[in-house]
Amino acid sequence: MAKKSRKDKTNILARVFKEELKAIFSEQQTKIFNFKQIASRLQLAEASDKEIVSNLLFELKNEGYLNEVENGKFKYQGVKSQLTGIVDLTASGSAYVTIEGYDRDVFIPANKVKNALNGDRVSVQLTRIKAGRRPEGEIIEVVERSNKNYIGKLQVSENFAFLIVDDSRINFDLFIPKDKLKGGKNGDKASAKIVDWPKNAKNPYAEITNVFGKAGTNNAEMHAILSEFGLPYEFPLEVLNASEHLSDIISEKEIKKRRDFRKTLTFTIDPVDAKDFDDAISFKLLENGHFEIGVHIADVSHYVTPNSTIDKEAFLRATSVYLVDRVVPMLPEKLSNFVCSLRPNEDKLCFSAVFEMDEKATIHSQWFGKTIIHSDKRFAYEDVQKIIESGEGLYVNEILQLDSLAKILREERFKKGSFDFHTTEVKFYLDELGNPTGVYLKEQKDAHKLIEDFMLLANRKVTEFVAEKNKLIKKDKLPFVYRVHDSPDSEKVTQFSQFAKRFGYTVSAKSETEITKTMREMLTKLRGQKEESMLTQLAIRTMSKASYTIKNIGHYGLGFDNYTHFTSPIRRYPDLMVHRLLETYLENDHVKIKEEELEAQCKHSSNMEKLAAEAERASIKYKQVQFLEDKIGQEFKGVITGVTEWGVYVEIIENKCEGLIRIRDLKDDVYYYEEENYQIVGRKTKNTYRFGDQVNIKIRRADLLKKQLDFELVL
Repeated sequence: MAKKSRKDKTNILARVFKEELKAIFSEQQTKIFNFKQIASRLQLAEASDKEIVSNLLFELKNEGYLNEVENGKFKYQGVKSQLTGIVDLTASGSAYVTIEGYDRDVFIPANKVKNALNGDRVSVQLTRIKAGRRPEGEIIEVVERSNKNYIGKLQVSENFAFLIVDDSRINFDLFIPKDKLKGGKNGDKASAKIVDWPKNAKNPYAEITNVFGKAGTNNAEMHAILSEFGLPYEFPLEVLNASEHLSDIISEKEIKKRRDFRKTLTFTIDPVDAKDFDDAISFKLLENGHFEIGVHIADVSHYVTPNSTIDKEAFLRATSVYLVDRVVPMLPEKLSNFVCSLRPNEDKLCFSAVFEMDEKATIHSQWFGKTIIHSDKRFAYEDVQKIIESGEGLYVNEILQLDSLAKILREERFKKGSFDFHTTEVKFYLDELGNPTGVYLKEQKDAHKLIEDFMLLANRKVTEFVAEKNKLIKKDKLPFVYRVHDSPDSEKVTQFSQFAKRFGYTVSAKSETEITKTMREMLTKLRGQKEESMLTQLAIRTMSKASYTIKNIGHYGLGFDNYTHFTSPIRRYPDLMVHRLLETYLENDHVKIKEEELEAQCKHSSNMEKLAAEAERASIKYKQVQFLEDKIGQEFKGVITGVTEWGVYVEIIENKCEGLIRIRDLKDDVYYYEEENYQIVGRKTKNTYRFGDQVNIKIRRADLLKKQLDFELVL
């Protein structure tokens, strides 16, 4: 590594000293300091350091941060310059403002938020800067209201109405003039948009944008959740019409263009209630004793052409959304469930990755291209799991061989750095009205992992194929859509390491290699331990979020240098983009692709994926509250899964439902929050409640409208 120049070192020192100067003056805003006092506080010995600090005092004066009250004597004056950013409200009424180009969010106390709302662009003035701490400020004005729909329940009177907002971060109602109700009635679930907030008005003025139906009914609540996150729940008529005009007849001309797998054993393995079958596996024993394994993916790109009516809608949605009781598809039902879906006993068009493998899962050759298949069987995961466990059933030899190969691929992946996060998924038993009657936990078994490992193989090998092509091209490299996952932030890992140490686990943050090695060792040791779920979830939180981009930085969590999403074009738009690019590159190495446009599509897809995940969590939360609303007063054992400045989150062990014990409801002491230790501590008693502790709780309140569960600690 090159040595830093004298100029570099001076610049670094100047930045450090400047922050320390700001901290000194902002912490003692009424005191006057001269240079000698400042030099003493900073323990300056070197003449060069003294010169830097002397210059900085006058620099801060010119910036308006300090006032020179007398010659060489300075006093805090405040930050004159205002910053602009986006508001993120918390449940306690305080907020954080994310400012572009600023390395830390600015904390806004509740009494300084004024009338700013979540997502608004605001002007902020810093009021407190302390070295090593988050800066504080106050909101001066709302520069631009977010174009956000607020969801709530209508209260309609004779002359006007209010929307009682569900979001617990909003502590006021929206005033709705009678002529802006859009047909909404008292007790309806609806969404509204703020149109004005007069200076002296207590409530903002709004107009109804959508009426979902009677509050509390399943359809109304699910539609409201989708609307809250800006997700559609119906297709425009022109999109439905366009899909109805698509032909599902496969011509002989089209078949001749493709590799024919219709006589090769092929089957799908999916959830028991699935209707959109993206992928199929084919298996064939070759004369040389090797296996030909085909990963066949629905050829959506054959039916959905760029910039068509269906394509534009698919791009806007970017992903299918999976709520507790329904799927909101990216493509119209005719495509997702029929034309493209790899249904059994039907000829289907595919884009395939085909591998010749031996019994040690070594790949001897590979092929990518357009195919036609005919699925012989539609398996549910449970069917295949039974065959694997019993060694009996339809296509048992082929399934057991695929399972064996998948396990070898999996083991190789783990050896090369892939993480094995053992998680469970919460599912609900629902009645005919969508009401939850029970909860069950869904775990990944060998049948799930079999499919996952072959899909991972196809995703990786497709990306490596493009990477190899790029190595052969000296200029104008081929842009591609990558699924990337950055390495974790070392500060977060260090914090997690300190916490994991309490349970006897060692995680090192010395280097990326050490993080990977020790984190994997911890996850292995955790298997079956009572703290497994808690530490696994916390480990996941230390990780970066995966996203789509044309800049390939690899996938840290999987341990792959090259990775994309190729295997689910029915439900993910980036996979459709990958299919189009791969088809192009298989035919032509010299095509021009607009990188800026491709990156913009990647960013949009990442954003929509995040919104879809948030909507899914909201639907789960709603069903959890609904499930427990008739159990007020009942006691349960739980585990603390989150600690914040306003309370402690607890997950009930038997049903995985999560609720909040508010700090203000803990009457035995006054508790304060220790962020670095994931705990709250009583000032007098020193009672401590920390992440991972087991506690007994009682259901105190179940608020369906706000999707909130309040718990009471049972001592």
